[in-house]
Amino acid sequence: MGTLNNINKTNLRAVVLLIIFLLVFFLLASRVAYIQVAKAVNEKDLEQLADERWSRTFTLEGKRGTIFDRSGNSLAEEIPSYTLVAILDENSSNRVDDPRLAAEKLAPIIDRNVDDLYRRLSTEGRFQVELGIGTKNLSLEKKREIEALGLQGITFRTEPRRYYPKQVFASHVIGYTERDMSTARMGLERSLDEYLVKEDGSVNYLSDRRGIRLPNMEEIVEVPKNGYEVFLTLDTNIQMALEQVMTQVDEQYEPERMMAIVADPKSGEILAMSNRPSFNPNFYEEITNFINYTVSSRFEPGSTMKIFTLAAAIEEGVYDGEELFQSGSYQIGGRRIRDHNQGLGWGEIPFDEGFQRSSNVAFSKLSLELLGPDRLYDYIERFGFRERTGIDLPNEATSAIADSYLIDAATTAFGQGSAVTPIQQVQAMTAIANEGKMVQPYIIDRIQNPYTGEVIKSGETNVVGEPISAETAQQVLDLMETVVTSSAGTGKPYYIEGFEIAGKTGTAEISNPDGPGYLSGHGQYIYSFMGAAPKSDPQLIVYVAVDRPNITIYEQGSAPVSQIFTTVMKHSLQYLNISPRETSKSERMADEGIILEDYLGQGIDAVKAKLTSLGLDVHVIGSGGIVEQQIPRMGTTLIQGEKVLLRSDGESFSMPEILGWSLRDVMKLANILELNVNLVGSGFVTHQSVPPNRSISLGDYLGVELALPTRSENEDESLVGEEEEVVKID
Repeated sequence: MGTLNNINKTNLRAVVLLIIFLLVFFLLASRVAYIQVAKAVNEKDLEQLADERWSRTFTLEGKRGTIFDRSGNSLAEEIPSYTLVAILDENSSNRVDDPRLAAEKLAPIIDRNVDDLYRRLSTEGRFQVELGIGTKNLSLEKKREIEALGLQGITFRTEPRRYYPKQVFASHVIGYTERDMSTARMGLERSLDEYLVKEDGSVNYLSDRRGIRLPNMEEIVEVPKNGYEVFLTLDTNIQMALEQVMTQVDEQYEPERMMAIVADPKSGEILAMSNRPSFNPNFYEEITNFINYTVSSRFEPGSTMKIFTLAAAIEEGVYDGEELFQSGSYQIGGRRIRDHNQGLGWGEIPFDEGFQRSSNVAFSKLSLELLGPDRLYDYIERFGFRERTGIDLPNEATSAIADSYLIDAATTAFGQGSAVTPIQQVQAMTAIANEGKMVQPYIIDRIQNPYTGEVIKSGETNVVGEPISAETAQQVLDLMETVVTSSAGTGKPYYIEGFEIAGKTGTAEISNPDGPGYLSGHGQYIYSFMGAAPKSDPQLIVYVAVDRPNITIYEQGSAPVSQIFTTVMKHSLQYLNISPRETSKSERMADEGIILEDYLGQGIDAVKAKLTSLGLDVHVIGSGGIVEQQIPRMGTTLIQGEKVLLRSDGESFSMPEILGWSLRDVMKLANILELNVNLVGSGFVTHQSVPPNRSISLGDYLGVELALPTRSENEDESLVGEEEEVVKID
């Protein structure tokens, strides 16, 4: 019996153990099955743990696409940069052992305060620290300068960054990205971001726990993709010349803004484009102007618009350059158009001379009486002024053509009332310079794959219209040349010896931002010039506009514009191997007008006789026999009839009669006698406080009253034009 009980107990234990074993086995099998399915333990991904422990992945960085000029010079590129790092870990053999010494040596190189650096280098409980402002995005040269100090614990972290090697160079065209290239902000960098952006790759392989690669194991490589390369039509040689002279003019005249475009009229390629204010994209925090005025700004262009009104009249067969018209003023309903010499005009003159003198009356008559508003606006459309050009630059502005009233046709014809963009004017000018064929401007030559050279996208010459015939285009060019060469022309400052320059000046009024009407006063205009050369076969178009330059009372608005135009045009023509032609002295005199020499120290009688024989109005101040001072000064170009003042030696002089003198001539007198002048009114002198022939000394006081010529009550004072002489002085 006892034996049976022992057997039963043994069997029971075996059953219990079997059950326990089966339960444990079931639990373990269930857990294994769960782990196999879920691939996780305690919410930890086993595959991820295995990857972290046994595999290694390294990023293969791609490279953002480079932007080049037409010759392959880099304008925007990705380069390595360096961030300064200090190792502070006490267990590291390479740590900063003397924070004060390191701070004193680093401070002058990175332009930081020594005490501030010392505090950072003395931070406790950190393995390493960055040193803040001035220590990121360091160049290779700066890195080497710091390495030369031999400071223990000072090292660098290498990172890619965007770099613009030519600094202030077509910056509004190129735009910029954040330094780490995380975001493209403006210009082509932004509009072409989908082409320029890079895609990083990677390398993955198995390793042991120490990170050593296991033998005979394959790598998994995802190849990075570099951004596409972009080649522009910009020519670095021409662009650099433009940037340099615009910087000089900006510093000298401090205008509100400037814009300039150089284009090939045959192809539409933009060879140079610049604005002021500009910026260095390497220091984009300092940008004050984000607008590419050449494309994104519209304004009333002024008399450069007369080029296209003239072309329309010639094309329609209604223009007779020898036909006479009465200049001065022109009544249109209740409004009056005045010529730019206070509405005095030049008497009855031919239309060709009206174009040379930039007569608003001439072009009002052309638009209303000969051409007609309907045909005028038809040509406005043909020349592309109602549509964007479609240039491959972002944020192109639209035009605003005034066409509601009869007066709108007249003012649009001479460049007021309607607003257009600089790039629209350049596109329209290609028709004049390209035998009637108008080509679309473009700035992207091609976008290509950096690995294969395959062209993904390319720019090409695109004729977008033929608004006029080749014969009309040539006739307009011929007349535009006379604007520069004729003694009556407004474009004499744009003459370049040896080259055929065809051009047209513009002086546009600016709407008053604080009220109705336009700004007024000396220099309160947008001065511009559109020119093509050589006239016989134009290879270049150059457009320059300067907004409200800080010019003296003696200077005309053409001074800053001509400085830019003549510098860039002459440089570009020579760069393109277009040789100047020889001109005789008599031809130069006829072309340029009368260029004053230095007459100081010469006999007054002889100088007066010489200048009078050239047709100048000479006034001698003083009774001495030697020229002690002259106004205008040496090198000034004058036309017949302009006043020249010669002062002889002495301290007391006889006051000349100045009734009828213009304000500019009064200021010549004030300058040559160093007078303190009080001016009342504007226009021409009606009263002088010192009577004629009365004795006056250097530095004396002179009161002058001025008034505009008599005009009707309906005359609109805002409709003026070229080189406006109205100057209001408190």
